[in-house]
Amino acid sequence: MPLPRFYKNKVLAAAVGIVLAVAPVYWFTSWLVGQGEAEASVAANWSIGFIDTTIDAVVGKLGELATQGIDACSPANVDVLRQSVFGGGPIKELALVGPSGQTLCTDSGTVFPPRDVMASAATANPDVMLDVVRLVGRDDRALRVRYVGPGRKPALAALVPVELLLPRLAPSGGPLPGTASLSLGDGTLVGTSGDETNSVERPNFITGRAHSERYGPVATVTMQRRGTIARYEDLRRIGIVVSGMFALTILVAALFVPWRQRHNPVAEIEAALVADQFIPYYQPIVDIKTGKLVGAEVLVRWRRPDGTIVAPGTFIPLVETSGFIIDLTRSVMRQVRQEVGQVFGARPGVYLAFNIAPRHFADSMVLNDVGAIFEGSPVSLSQIVLEITERFEIENLTATRRVIAALQGLGCRVALDDVGTGHNGLSYILKLGVDIIKIDRLFVEALKTEQHAQAIVETLVNLARNLRMQIVAEGVERIDQVEYLRDHGITAAQGYLFAPPLPGSAFIKLLDALNPLASEPAVGASKTAAAKEAGAEAKAPKEVAAKVSRLAAA
Repeated sequence: MPLPRFYKNKVLAAAVGIVLAVAPVYWFTSWLVGQGEAEASVAANWSIGFIDTTIDAVVGKLGELATQGIDACSPANVDVLRQSVFGGGPIKELALVGPSGQTLCTDSGTVFPPRDVMASAATANPDVMLDVVRLVGRDDRALRVRYVGPGRKPALAALVPVELLLPRLAPSGGPLPGTASLSLGDGTLVGTSGDETNSVERPNFITGRAHSERYGPVATVTMQRRGTIARYEDLRRIGIVVSGMFALTILVAALFVPWRQRHNPVAEIEAALVADQFIPYYQPIVDIKTGKLVGAEVLVRWRRPDGTIVAPGTFIPLVETSGFIIDLTRSVMRQVRQEVGQVFGARPGVYLAFNIAPRHFADSMVLNDVGAIFEGSPVSLSQIVLEITERFEIENLTATRRVIAALQGLGCRVALDDVGTGHNGLSYILKLGVDIIKIDRLFVEALKTEQHAQAIVETLVNLARNLRMQIVAEGVERIDQVEYLRDHGITAAQGYLFAPPLPGSAFIKLLDALNPLASEPAVGASKTAAAKEAGAEAKAPKEVAAKVSRLAAA
């Protein structure tokens, strides 16, 4: 029995729909391949541009030192080298080297770890040589930029860590889905970043290369095909699924399949802000001589509707790039006022420190926000510390300095965070007029192993003492670090040795235990019920308080 005309038309429409739906899949796949190759090439060229710019800056610094006549290992010259390293930039070490490349002295003096020069290469600049240097007993390598002086005088040289030369992000903004490597023109490897197991070229990998015309290095970026532009396989599957849905829609023409809204992380951030899902956590800042709390750094966590807690490294970069960082700061400040305002108001000697984005300091916006939120609250403005990080460039130092002075006029204090990790450490300390400098955990971790770290910490302590600034050490995780800091005049510290970032209820219990009011019981009388309220992330306030007291007495 022949099919009715209606059904024949349906079958024909379905067949045409399937053909029209499958064809774009092949076109889409070819387009993805071309996009991946273009991104790998862009990443390699971007890397070479960054390398050239970094070496330009290093050569400029070496030229400045050469004009000062730094050509001998005298104590005065070594001190100049040390100050130059601390002044910021990508340079890890400055040294004077002999004609054959042997190191004579460094910014640490004449005692330094031995190193091998694995290869050397000339550049288009006759005054500049590049060396690949490996520290004896260690696997990591560094690029040494050598400023060749006249005659056989010692030459100035700078070590630049590989991690400051190679990209960690893809041009699209996400993590680099593969490996980036840097080598000299003769093929000598300087170093790699990313997952080295993915460095072997295979059919599902895309490779891009670029060569520096000025200095000669070659950057190679090997990216997983599925990591370029968007996840390759995911997009391919999406194309197939959409095509199938299209064919199915024609087959069952009577049905209507609504489009599902694409996931929009920026919209999700905005909705979370409106719902107050970003909540404050408090990391205690401890007086390591008395065991009392002197303050707390306010951090942020994302508490989703299902109760899961998201770490800041997952969402803060997106909050910053999407322009919501100032709204997030305001929301956290309001919640802090509501949550701990009363307990801090009763303890005027304890402060709250907030991380502030540099753009928040660009005009009087931060003045208005701090005044509007905390004016008339139990928390005095003298208990507010605003932290600005050294990691990001401040576009207008003059305007930022005016805003900092105005904040100080209100009674607030300003801290420079992550000191020593950015490009303008000493300059920012001197020009911004901050009240507190915070030593980054990078230097605290290396106190027992790196002379550089000890020299920088001692320099910061002397600088803070002379400029009448307070100093706080971050990332303290061992007792020997506490002893070193205390012996060198640092009294305030924070880190997991004392306590991790705590939710509000747990932090209040800890504050009551370490800094009790006259009518409250001492540490030993703290109730064990506080342990349940602290949550899985924090220890019981009684235990933490007892630990802090033992550390202070050590």
